Amino acid sequence: AGIEGSRPMLVEIQALVAPSGGANPRRAVVGWDSNRLSMLIAVLEARCGLMLGNRDIFLNVAGGLKITEPAADLAVAAALISSLSHVPVPADMVVFGEIGLSGETRAVAQMDLRLKEADKLGFKKALIPPARTRKTERKTTIQVKEEGNLKGIVDLFIGGK
Repeated sequence: AGIEGSRPMLVEIQALVAPSGGANPRRAVVGWDSNRLSMLIAVLEARCGLMLGNRDIFLNVAGGLKITEPAADLAVAAALISSLSHVPVPADMVVFGEIGLSGETRAVAQMDLRLKEADKLGFKKALIPPARTRKTERKTTIQVKEEGNLKGIVDLFIGGK
């Protein structure tokens, strides 16, 4: 769930993590910053113990869109973890949030607006960082799971929680 100007916009993030056939694994990125992908791969390896450095990684933002805001970090990480573990992200789940170098997840601007848009489009679940404040009451029917650490998200997919 991204923000374009002041309007929330939901996009699909696709990832494929595959064994590499050569000494230098491929990294192909369409619609997102390849340097940000490198950072997320490093965080997933260093903080979560996932071995991604020796694998080919393909990342695509569906529909030919280009995302520049860090709110897509968590969705990209979820897509990578999902591909690696062969456990799909539920089709009715929206994922957004920023990821820091220590593996913590960070709230992003206009979280309630993003959740409201996801609710309007029929999503039933959300995986997001803990909100910084509770000033506003969430007015959605979405079941929200807040996770403050990337390791917890890895456990959702790989640990089977």
